[in-house]
Order: sequence, then C-alpha cells, then structure tokens
Amino acid sequence: MRFSKYHGTGNDFVMIEDVADRVTLSPALVAALCDRHAGVGADGVIRIAPSDRGDFFMDYWNSDGATAEMCGNGVRCLAKYVYERGLTKGTEIDVDTRDGVKHIVLDVADGAMRSARVDMGPPSLDRASIPMSGGGSEPFVDEAFPDAGPEYRAAAVSMGNPHLVLVGAQDLSSLDLPRVGPPLEHHPDFPQGTNVEFIRVEDGIVHARVWERGSGETMACGTGGCASLVAANLLGLAGRTGTVRFPGGDLEIEWAEDDRVYLTGPATFVFDGDLSDAWIASLSEAAAR
Repeated sequence: MRFSKYHGTGNDFVMIEDVADRVTLSPALVAALCDRHAGVGADGVIRIAPSDRGDFFMDYWNSDGATAEMCGNGVRCLAKYVYERGLTKGTEIDVDTRDGVKHIVLDVADGAMRSARVDMGPPSLDRASIPMSGGGSEPFVDEAFPDAGPEYRAAAVSMGNPHLVLVGAQDLSSLDLPRVGPPLEHHPDFPQGTNVEFIRVEDGIVHARVWERGSGETMACGTGGCASLVAANLLGLAGRTGTVRFPGGDLEIEWAEDDRVYLTGPATFVFDGDLSDAWIASLSEAAAR
C-alpha cells in the first residue's frame, strides 16, 4: 500500500489515495499507521475516496482509530495532494466530508498550492447541536467551567465537531496539557467527547493550544482555530477576522457576515512511502492473538 505524509501547520496526516475505492481502513490499521514509534506517525489518516456529492470524499480517521466528522488542516492537505498530483485541474474544489461538502479555493503558483481557503460553514452554538448535556437551544458562552479551573471563561462551539474553548490569561507554554486535556475531552457534559482549546488573546492574535478528541495534543487544529476565533469574538476579545497562532503555525480565520467561517492556511508535502507486506502481516497476526 502506497501512502504519503503531509502536514498543515504541524498537524500531520498519512494520506492514502483511493479514488478507485478499493482500500478498507480499520481502527487497528489506522492506530498502527499513526503510531510514532512502530508506524509512520501521524495525528490522523486520510483516505482520498470518490464521492457522489463532491469532487472527492475525505475519509478522515483520528489516531486512536475512530472516524471523525471534519478536519480543517487535513482537508487542505487533501486539496494540495489532488491538485499537485493531477487528480484535478480545478483551483476550486468541493470535498465531501462526514460534516457535509466543503468548498475550497486554492492559491496556486507554478503548479503548486501555496495555501487554501476553506468554507467551513456556520458555527453551531446551541447545546443540542454541539452536542452538550442539557440539550436545548441555549448557547454555552462566557460561562464558568469549574472542572477546568476557576480562572477560565468558557464557550462551547461546534464546527461540525464539538469544541470547548477555555479563555485565560496564563502563559500557554506552562500548561500541562497531557494532564488536563484527557478529563476534559471525556467530560460528562460532552456525550460524544470534545476537542479542547486553551486560548489567550494578545495584541489581536488568538494564541492557542489544543487537545484533540481522539488524537491528543496536536501542533494545530483547523476546526479548533475556527472555534477559537468565534469564541474570542463572542467574548469581546477579538474581531470577526484574525490570526489564530498554534505551536505549529498561524491560521487565518474569518467569521463572515453571512455567518460562515472561512479558514485559510498552508499545507506541506513531507514524503511518500510504501507499507511493507511484513508490517501489514504483523497487524493481522496481532489481531489473531
């Protein structure tokens, strides 16, 4: 099986081209591919598949082997892959995801994609859509979230997947995210789990660190960047357009007047490779034991 490695602002993926729709992924295979010691190493796996609704389908899996609705960094990597490898000649494409079809505009020069602007759709703020316990149409914005600590103001936002955004004034580099992230990811207020962003706004820039549902800490998160900008705006800390700065780099976010959120950022090709027959066989042997 051929694969490629890409990343979007440090958020990295194993890409598998499958426009003939012949590859079957499994949780065990995905988790093994993402293993940074015994596999390729990645935050997730993207199978590029055919779609009746778009130009391609992004079959996205988190590193724990679970499927996910959407990945903003991953969909830009898919756009770079299909354009630069001649699967499309269009500089505007529609990519089908488990969160619906996303329209992407590519910025290209000399046959290469430099960045892409993704229409991520409108944010959902009501508890039922996120989903968050209690349901109903009430938003969860500028609320306390005691299990995160008294120093935080909290907001819950869905960008097709759930996000808990926690706003504080602390130095994010000192945050022990591997300790505080897991219990918040699996907090009972979020029945399907949640992504967690810790943010601080300084000089108009939203600084963020993220604990991703199913992947742990990542260098950046596209949907998380969108949720962070929306939350910062609702809390009166940022405008409707701005930069969200993750450890892996900057994402440009616009919450437009039509209520849709637009994500702009780069994607980077790293390398191509082959999975050995022996490595794949070892997974089958492990599963049989």
